[in-house]
Amino acid sequence: MRKIIFKMLNGAGVLLALMIFVSSCSKSNTPGKITATPPVDTTHKKDPVTYSLIWSDEFDSTAVKTKNWNFETGNLGVNNEKEYYQAANATIEAGNLVITAKRENVGGQLYTSARMNSQGKVTATYGRIEARIKAPLGAGFWPAFWMLGSNITTVNWPNCGEIDIMEHVNADNLFYGTIHWNSGGGHAQYGLNTTIATAGDYHVYAIEWDNSEIRWYVDSTQYVTANIANNVNNTGAFHLPFFILLNFAVGGDFPNQPIDDSLLPAKMYVDYVRVYKAN
Repeated sequence: MRKIIFKMLNGAGVLLALMIFVSSCSKSNTPGKITATPPVDTTHKKDPVTYSLIWSDEFDSTAVKTKNWNFETGNLGVNNEKEYYQAANATIEAGNLVITAKRENVGGQLYTSARMNSQGKVTATYGRIEARIKAPLGAGFWPAFWMLGSNITTVNWPNCGEIDIMEHVNADNLFYGTIHWNSGGGHAQYGLNTTIATAGDYHVYAIEWDNSEIRWYVDSTQYVTANIANNVNNTGAFHLPFFILLNFAVGGDFPNQPIDDSLLPAKMYVDYVRVYKAN
């Protein structure tokens, strides 16, 4: 589990959440410098924001639409994950994308699952990005809905930035929202978790993102805000295009528990993914 440490800065009176764990679900196992970004001033009310839908995948076809998604395959060698990713583990059932983790030996790994991204096909800079998801619960399970900077192929991670809209590990009721970036001194991250009593049910996980901040929501409840105004703390990566990822990792440093094989096969259900722009 991640350890959440809260600290009041002397004189500044700003609550910082330093989330210490090995890494997120995409990359190096070596933690870098951790910098918490204080939330923006919430004492000043903003004008209400309305959004218009500009793209969605409702998963209403018979198979995953390759015009929207790329499949990443193999074991990616990150975070000590134990799965072999393959397209066969992503199917469409009753209007849902279903990513199934299985206990089977493929490519030298003991488990299989699927990981998809919209790189080169669907990107967003600002707006509202949301998905309705039913997360699988079990020791060693790590489903995620997240984003990476589209320039990752040229600047690498963490320089490209990462926005984790939803991560969940194991069988508890904690869900995580986090950003990762290069603060100028190496890897930095900021975020919080929130408790969902009905963790195994469908919920809408979303961010609302503009040139000042990123806000995380579960259903209609906001639970954390990150300040990116004026590239504070070298957050310029979050003013560029990002693409979307969906995956169900098995094992790894973040779950940090033995995998409960008795719960396999296990399924992550995604009812839809939608991207909106602010009016």
